[in-house]
Formats: sequence, structure tokens, C-alpha cells
Amino acid sequence: MSNPFYAPGEKRAEKVHALFATIARRYDFINDVQSFGMHRHWKRRLVLLANVKPGERALDICCGTGDIAFALAATGAETIGLDFTEEMLAVAGSRRASSNPKSEIQNLKFVCGDAMKLPFPENSFDAVTVGYGLRNLANWETGLNEMVRVAKPGARIVVLDFGKPENALWRAIYFGYLRLCVPIFGLLFAGSAGAYAYILESLCQYPAQRGVGQRMRMFGMKNVRVINLIGGAMSFNYGEKS
Repeated sequence: MSNPFYAPGEKRAEKVHALFATIARRYDFINDVQSFGMHRHWKRRLVLLANVKPGERALDICCGTGDIAFALAATGAETIGLDFTEEMLAVAGSRRASSNPKSEIQNLKFVCGDAMKLPFPENSFDAVTVGYGLRNLANWETGLNEMVRVAKPGARIVVLDFGKPENALWRAIYFGYLRLCVPIFGLLFAGSAGAYAYILESLCQYPAQRGVGQRMRMFGMKNVRVINLIGGAMSFNYGEKS
């Protein structure tokens, strides 16, 4: 049976929008469950890799409920979080309204927009990040190209997403977990097994860390590297705009 939230080609964006609208209110909780809370550590590490300083400008695309955007803003960077799902941005807005301390509020803005057609001029940001979003775009290469376009020369670009382990046994175990366990979490806590079965289906269609790293090099980025987590089940792609 096909997944109701996955479709290739032109219908991809519509399906992904429906998916995140469905799970927005339970998104953070289920992330904690399925990653055993480790996603919070990985996002903090992403912010360290982005290495933003007070007064610099940072953009987090596909920002969802705002975890990474809040952390970037807490460094003192002028931060924009962009997402195309209003329901996810509503959760981010609620978190912002209740934020304590509120010092990071002044330098944080959420924008509804398309990651494949960013509404910003070239050379605008000192760091551009995405966590668990590039894989969901109708065309991830276009999304990465847009990240590079709006980055300033020397800017850090960091991608965090599900990966494909090189070790065949570990990859089979990991994919089995995504196939069998994660949809159960989705059914129990968000009322939709398909919303989380989507993760494996989308990952199978995504080139993961190797493909993203190769594309970064094709864009002429420097200091390109892949940082694998838990044996490549998760990964960072890092590069700097030439």
C-alpha cells in the first residue's frame, strides 16, 4: 500500500505539507520518543557547527517548530526561521510567546516561505542551516542551491538529516527500526502510522550524506565534510561558501 504522505514529483510539496500539518502539535514529543531524546543533542551540535556570533545573520530553513532557530538566536545572531507549513509555525510562535528568558525574541523572526525559492537576496546570511528538511523537498538539489545562493562568501552551511549507514548489518537493523517501530510511535502518539512510515520511504529516495556532500563539492564549496552519528544513521553535511 502506498504511503498517503509520499508522492514523487509535482505533488511532493502538497503531500509533505499535509503530513506536517497533521503532526505539528505532537511533532516535538514524537521526536523525543523515536530518537530517545538525542535529536536535541544533535541540534545543539548543528548550532555549534554553524558557529554564528552575535550580530551575524542566520537562516534555518524548514524550521518546523523552531528548535534550531531558537538555538541560533540564543547565540546572539539575527535569526530567521522559515517553513511552509503554517501549523508548524504556529507551534513555533506559541513557543516564542512563552519563551523565558525573552532576550532571544528580539533577534528571532519566523517566516512562511518556500525553501526552494527563498525570499532573500544573494549573500544575505553568515550561516544557513536545515535540520530534517532537505530530504522532504520536492527537489533537494534546488533547496541546497538556494541555501548556497543566500549565503555570504565564507558562510557556513550545515545539513542534519537521517543517513544511510555504510555497514550493511547496521543499515538493515536501522531501516528495520524505521519500518517497524517508528510508525507505531506515530500511530500511538499522533494518530497516524503513515506520517512516520514516511520517514523510511523518503530516506530510500534520498541520497543522504554521500549525495549531499558530493553536491556541495559540485557547488565549489570548501571544507566540505560529512560527520556521521550513531554509525551513519544520522549525519551532518558541512561546507563553506567559496
